[in-house]
Amino acid sequence: MTDCLAASTHGGAPSAWVQRFVHLIAAGGRVLDLACGKGRHARLLADRGHPVTAVDIDVSGMAGLCGDPRIELRKLDLESGTQPFAGEQFAGVLVCNYLHRPHFAWLPDILQPGGVLLMETFAQGNEAYGHPRNPDFLLAPGELLAAFGTRLQIVAYEHGLELLPRPAVRQRICAMNAATCVALSAA
Repeated sequence: MTDCLAASTHGGAPSAWVQRFVHLIAAGGRVLDLACGKGRHARLLADRGHPVTAVDIDVSGMAGLCGDPRIELRKLDLESGTQPFAGEQFAGVLVCNYLHRPHFAWLPDILQPGGVLLMETFAQGNEAYGHPRNPDFLLAPGELLAAFGTRLQIVAYEHGLELLPRPAVRQRICAMNAATCVALSAA
């Protein structure tokens, strides 16, 4: 279900973190862009040959993607208390600049074997540099490792101050479905 209204702007360049690890997502695999904003990552992934499900509570910023057969736009309240992707599987899941901790419980469940989770958002200490400042929207040190480290294989993790495009404290993780580790070690 979509609400494509006014023309959108591109929404900025894709995240360097996503660009660094996007190659780990299986070629042609379906990808979920959770809380996709203006669709900067949906475009990147579609251009790389992935069918993309781009989801946000407000999809009006993605008007430029309406009618693109590579991208399914879904208007969803991601904080409604229900898991909206039950029964679905994705080769990749992206979560950038969005934090709703109840999702941590089910995000690994929607990754297909070999699936990749790419997540980055703001962390404690960011309040000194700008928004968000509310501690409910800032990750504690090691929080992504604690949330996903027992269910997924951690490929990379970062936590710290970045200076560009603006100073911010961020936490990032790239993690893969554990089935990948068996396949990689057997090769």
